[in-house]
Amino acid sequence: MASIHILNERGDTAIRWSAEAYVAKDRDAVAAVREAERIMAQARKQGASAFAVKPGELARRIDKLEPGSEQNVVIVPRIAGG
Repeated sequence: MASIHILNERGDTAIRWSAEAYVAKDRDAVAAVREAERIMAQARKQGASAFAVKPGELARRIDKLEPGSEQNVVIVPRIAGG
């Protein structure tokens, strides 16, 4: 199961989809990916960064989703110093 998690003032919002279903052009999976891509683009415009995460590996900064893979993404908002 692929996912995107958005860290924000409300906590952790997640969107999940089956990469296999996305590749098969399942309507729900395609809709979930479109929403994830929209959210990711909006967050990046606001200065957030996206990271692909896998257990046992270092997080890798990414610029776009790979929806056909079992990729898990965390979007972290820009942190401002005080």
